[in-house]
Amino acid sequence: MEEAKQVPNTEANKEPNAEANNEPKTKARGQNKETEISDLGEFGLIRHLTENIKHVNQSTVVGVGDDAAQLSYGDKEVLVTTDLLLEGIHFDVRYVPLKHLGYKSVVVNLSDIYAMNGTPRQILVSLGVSSRFSLQHIEELYAGIRLACDTYGVDLVGGDTSASATGLIISITCIGDARKEDVVYRSGAKPTDLICVSGDLGAAYMGLQLLERENRVAAQSGDPNFQPDFSGKEYILERQLKPEARRDIVAELRKAGIKPTAMMDVSDGLSSELLHLSNDSGVGVRVYEDKIPIDYQTAVMAEELNMNLVTAALNGGEDYELLFTVPLTDHEKVEKLPGVHLIGYVTKPELGAAIVTRDDTEIPLRAQGWNAFTK
Repeated sequence: MEEAKQVPNTEANKEPNAEANNEPKTKARGQNKETEISDLGEFGLIRHLTENIKHVNQSTVVGVGDDAAQLSYGDKEVLVTTDLLLEGIHFDVRYVPLKHLGYKSVVVNLSDIYAMNGTPRQILVSLGVSSRFSLQHIEELYAGIRLACDTYGVDLVGGDTSASATGLIISITCIGDARKEDVVYRSGAKPTDLICVSGDLGAAYMGLQLLERENRVAAQSGDPNFQPDFSGKEYILERQLKPEARRDIVAELRKAGIKPTAMMDVSDGLSSELLHLSNDSGVGVRVYEDKIPIDYQTAVMAEELNMNLVTAALNGGEDYELLFTVPLTDHEKVEKLPGVHLIGYVTKPELGAAIVTRDDTEIPLRAQGWNAFTK
């Protein structure tokens, strides 16, 4: 990991380094003058975006400004996850605000750490940026990244930047910690365990469908001032554009004295995650159609688009809720937790994975969630 060396923040060294020791040029986009990123150079850009970042965790010894971040955890387990977001595959900048994109890029990584019952501490951000993006665009992206860091108490400690010939590329690595005895894996579910999920499902997918529909309508209208009407649909838009990691659920579980036997976040769709849990734990699962939590706006949007609501909730993805199992002995405790829903139970492996419909028919679960390599 290579980063620009930090220098004291004095008046004498506020000028760009040798890569760009002239005043950055500007170009006009609409009515605003915008700075060319190439005028700052890689290290000038890194300095510009990170010079005022302050650390909040004692475990951050050295952050941005050296060849590697130095982290001290003592007797705790280190948890590391990374996620890659590609323009045209994971997001479309025609209808995704860059600040929201930056925020979401961080949150999806934090969610993985919470899903292992850990606490995220640091992130590293790497960007591939094409010439379509100005300094102001990347500042907007970083505003979202920094907002997520502030919201969740996470330090930005490094990363990398590069030119890109294919649009915007975002890669974020998150480092967290947990006590060894607290770490939860996907592989710990046992027969008779209860299957739980936080929040509600399918809203993010319906928000994406809404955005894509309105984008098509705007293109067909030919009106550059076209304004979509999102009134009454704010919740599903927020679930798609600005999801939140469920640290509150992790905190409630700890407060109630419940340690899940298995846990993961719902990023690729509930059906896919249940099959992961089933395969990794070597168990069967049964979930009930009428127990799957679905928000009213999600249901309305599915009806408006003539889509099957349960299919959307099972396979939509990007919910970033927590799917977890708990021992049957914790039934009363988990029932009292706010925002947690019992949706099924764990069975013997030979019974496989299935959903039980409202008329008591068992249908085998299929992994129909997000697949980045689907053509």
